[in-house]
Amino acid sequence: MAIPKAGIFGIEGLTLSDDEKRFFTKLNPLGFILFARNCESPEQINALTTELKKLFKRNDVLILIDQEGGRVARLKPPHWRKVPPAGYFASIADGSISDAQRAVYANARLIARELYELGINVDCAPLADVPVPSAHDIIGDRAYGDDPYQVSILAEAMARGLLDGGILPVLKHIPGHGRANSDSHEELPVVYETLATMKNTDFVPFKALSYLPLGMTAHILYTAIDENLPATLSPTVITLIRDQLGFDGLLMSDDLSMKALRGHIGDLAKMSIDAGCDIILHCNGKMSEMELIAETLPLMNDIALKRLRNAIMQLKPPTEFDYESAEKMISA
Repeated sequence: MAIPKAGIFGIEGLTLSDDEKRFFTKLNPLGFILFARNCESPEQINALTTELKKLFKRNDVLILIDQEGGRVARLKPPHWRKVPPAGYFASIADGSISDAQRAVYANARLIARELYELGINVDCAPLADVPVPSAHDIIGDRAYGDDPYQVSILAEAMARGLLDGGILPVLKHIPGHGRANSDSHEELPVVYETLATMKNTDFVPFKALSYLPLGMTAHILYTAIDENLPATLSPTVITLIRDQLGFDGLLMSDDLSMKALRGHIGDLAKMSIDAGCDIILHCNGKMSEMELIAETLPLMNDIALKRLRNAIMQLKPPTEFDYESAEKMISA
């Protein structure tokens, strides 16, 4: 079985173009990520995910989607359930953390059921960031609250629900996006907080959930760790993620096409891998950019392949679950 290239890519539309088929068949990337532009109906998505998996003679093709809920949900009504944001569950936790934990798990099982039926096997969730009052609202109600221990508990329930539903979770944005002073889709956020403070707040959920199979870096410059490079490109930050937070899962960059990162897209891909990311993520589906990345993108190395195998071993058919009761719980 051919070793995949260390990348996950977006595609342009509802179906694969001939150019995309040729490009991806030759490149053999680890997988793909779907956005709203790729999602029209259950039948269309099923056909697309089937086609994507058939491009390669491998059983480890990852098909990702961002289905957090609230503002970040690629699958929307009328074909799919309206998923509440994480902040909804944080409000439940104000009364009872155990009730919120049960509700988050139920919601994750409902999300997982929809994804599993579509041939998607990875959800880019849970978000374990801990926002602070002065931060940009790019996180906002996407967070499970502003207490790191509450965030840890509810993010764990989300991850467990996805796994029990046959979907791999992605822990994000490591080592923490909650202090971002700007939107990393538009510019590079800079965090000036001390390392000691971040260890006691931002890092707590990521250390608690460091056992999860997949993770995603933050496009943020943490001056207390690396004054020059954002986390995705920083060997120093990636070392902290591995050694101090203990995360040993498959680590992917956040989307390289976001404006937080500046420079030649091929160089950014190489820098991410050289810094210690196992794989890069490129989402906009622009062939011109993907071709530049292809020039520098290496095969997955032995350590990354081992982490991938460990993740794939956790992909199992959904366990039994009362979905009807879950729907009533979430809609109540």
